[in-house]
Amino acid sequence: MAKKVRIPTPLRKLTNNEELVEVNASTVGDVIKELQTRFPGIRERLLDENGEVRRFVNVYVNEEDIRFLKNQQTPLKDGDEISIIPAIAGG
Repeated sequence: MAKKVRIPTPLRKLTNNEELVEVNASTVGDVIKELQTRFPGIRERLLDENGEVRRFVNVYVNEEDIRFLKNQQTPLKDGDEISIIPAIAGG
């Protein structure tokens, strides 16, 4: 059940500069757990103290925002691409 996770530039220092990471997970939540196991410290960048995806982090499955799907319970299938996009603030 291989899925590809696109890692944004600011988090690549945690993934040994890997832009695309393959994971075997059945939900978005499982993706985050696997990333944390392989790349300690990444969970804290993605989830808040309640275990919810941080407000300034957007996660997409095949270009669909998981907030409009089932959030971390969003099911995945082979070939899915998960993109982690940090929100950009400006002023």
